[in-house]
Amino acid sequence: MIRKATLEDLDQLTGLFDQYVVFYKKPSNYEKHKAYLKERLENNEAIVYIAFDETDSKKAIGFALNYITFSSLALNKIIILNDLFVDSTIRKNGIGEKLITQTIVLANEIGSNLIRLRTAKNNIVAQGLYHKMGFVRDEVLYSYDLAVK
Repeated sequence: MIRKATLEDLDQLTGLFDQYVVFYKKPSNYEKHKAYLKERLENNEAIVYIAFDETDSKKAIGFALNYITFSSLALNKIIILNDLFVDSTIRKNGIGEKLITQTIVLANEIGSNLIRLRTAKNNIVAQGLYHKMGFVRDEVLYSYDLAVK
């Protein structure tokens, strides 16, 4: 089952989010991650879909964290699928695909014509899923970040 996450899901969501951050070689920090997610949910700054195990409807197994923003080139709202994670013990069972599908439903609901994401160059498994779902890797535009102190 996949549904929109609420504050009642915060502990389970934080556990998954912490695993996600560690996957990307960042330090585990449950309390910091919980505060971050709580703020996003309380302020309606993100739409998070959470997946639950089909045999244990109380056990969260994955999430997709989406931000809605705008694109001048698309002249429309776009969705940034910022974080997608499925518990490593249950991967390859279609959960990631279902979470992305829910994000596509969200795009249709808000009238967005674009979902954008970034992933690590070495995350080949995720890239395979994104290609399978119809995402196209940008070969024209570069992505830049500026760390501001």
